[in-house]
Amino acid sequence: MGNKRIVFMGTPEFAVESLRALVEGGYSVVGVVTMPDKPIGKHQSVLQASPVKQYALSQNLPVLQPKKLKDPDFIEQLRAWNAELQVVVAFRMLPEVVWNMPRLGTFNLHASLLPQYRGAAPINWAIINGERETGVTTFFLTHEIDAGTIIFREKIPIADTDNAEIIHDRLMHLGAYLVVQTVDAIFGNTVHPIPQSELTTEEKLKPAPKIFKETCRIDWNQPTETIYNFIRGLSPYPGAWTELVTSKGNIINLKIFETGKIIQPHDLPPKTIISDGKKQFDISAADGFIRLKNLQQAGKKRMDVEDFLRGVRV
Repeated sequence: MGNKRIVFMGTPEFAVESLRALVEGGYSVVGVVTMPDKPIGKHQSVLQASPVKQYALSQNLPVLQPKKLKDPDFIEQLRAWNAELQVVVAFRMLPEVVWNMPRLGTFNLHASLLPQYRGAAPINWAIINGERETGVTTFFLTHEIDAGTIIFREKIPIADTDNAEIIHDRLMHLGAYLVVQTVDAIFGNTVHPIPQSELTTEEKLKPAPKIFKETCRIDWNQPTETIYNFIRGLSPYPGAWTELVTSKGNIINLKIFETGKIIQPHDLPPKTIISDGKKQFDISAADGFIRLKNLQQAGKKRMDVEDFLRGVRV
């Protein structure tokens, strides 16, 4: 495999698993492209390398961190690596001058069953929408985002209790397996890419746009099932949140990570709290109740509901 030169592009922990699979599988990864180091801390004075950079340096792989992907210096350095294939996992949108560079093209690993859930947050949106399955897809990059021809897809079920973290980790490992399978098929010339239009069914295409803080606010007028899926689809990150009024009239901001659902008709207005002040903390939705189990008050640690009720009277 030594002469099959691969460049890997990615940033978060999700991408590390695929890079590790290639390195440990003995593939010739000639270089890694990742985001510039990110300022962190109170004064933004500490620079933190991306998980992909940290792993690449531990394996003595050369790393490029362009601010702009059309920067002529970056293009020149990338070209000098002389890759035959580029592998992209959780990176940025590439300009054509980059994705079109290698002889065998550039493929991307996406954490959904394309053509469904194109966009930045496919794992979250699949759970929020109450999907019963999701998966990973490899596809060749083209001009349109997440719309290239499909190489392989692998499915996994989503259980009713799975949250975004559980599905993220399962897809991270499944994705690494699929990346290796895709690399082998491309170098082995056994790939038969399928246009995404051939995989579209009657089902409406669901997008997976970037999630912002306001996206994560819970709407208690929704059905119980909808709210339950919304919370687990955003757990643990970025976290669904709501505002709560304490018995003293203070408003506190709560992130909610784990809940139960009770589908039960009632006449209470949405967002009514029913609590014994010790262990039980239910909030009414349109057709039932959400039972809070694990949460976090702004500025405090994440805790179980019993610990929370000890300190706050709701």
